[in-house]
Amino acid sequence: MVSCGGDTVLPTTPGRADRWTLPDLDAAVRRCRVQNARGIRCILAALGEYARSERQVGVNLEHSAAAVAAIDEHALDASLTVKMTALGALIDRDAARDFLLRLCGEARARGIGFEVEMEGRGLVETTVDAAVSCARQGLPVTLALQTSLDRTPGDLERIISHGIRPRLVKGAYGRDAADLVEVRRRFRALAAGLLDRGVPFSAGTHDPDLIAWLVDRPAGTVEFGFLMGLADETKLRLATEGRAVAEYVPFGERAVAYVARREAYLAGLAAEGRAPVP
Repeated sequence: MVSCGGDTVLPTTPGRADRWTLPDLDAAVRRCRVQNARGIRCILAALGEYARSERQVGVNLEHSAAAVAAIDEHALDASLTVKMTALGALIDRDAARDFLLRLCGEARARGIGFEVEMEGRGLVETTVDAAVSCARQGLPVTLALQTSLDRTPGDLERIISHGIRPRLVKGAYGRDAADLVEVRRRFRALAAGLLDRGVPFSAGTHDPDLIAWLVDRPAGTVEFGFLMGLADETKLRLATEGRAVAEYVPFGERAVAYVARREAYLAGLAAEGRAPVP
């Protein structure tokens, strides 16, 4: 076990059932305290994507609102992130947008960062529009964009024009660019454009080549984003070097879809003969 400042958490080592997610908000708070003490901020995510009932949407809203309150109560260096399908985008997209605005407003009122996840290509337009709605109401937001999609350069310019902070990821859903070498090229091109313009962004990647390339650039505008369950050595090294580092911390019982994407990611890397950073 790992102990820091009186809090103890189980390490997320390969092979453990809890490698990718935590069972509840209390466990997420404990992990966040440990990571904060190491100079790593956290991004809390209440699991519950693909909600198909109003009841499940209500539960997801309660869990996300509770995470905002917990971040505030425990003075954590953390933000909240949500998915539009967890807020009911598969049921009523307008209602999901309104729920997003409510959560974003609650986070803003408490001085807590707010982020929006990207999902499959059928939800991209809805998700970008919802993030823009937050920005138009003066609510700060970060939005994940997938470099594997052809539309992403245009979406990136749109959100930057509204003051939305990008989080670049390769993308775990359907891709326009199937070749991972091409996806990496696109990631680097978009990141280079942001760096050259001095636009702050998060780089959500475990790719050794991309991370080495980013580390060679001046610090200050890029945050290195990692998943819980991967890259523990790299997170700590970068944080010790004074780099901005964040860890994505999902919690809750509805973990099947999320875990499946994480396992598929590792399988894809293995098929390439590659591995994520340690």
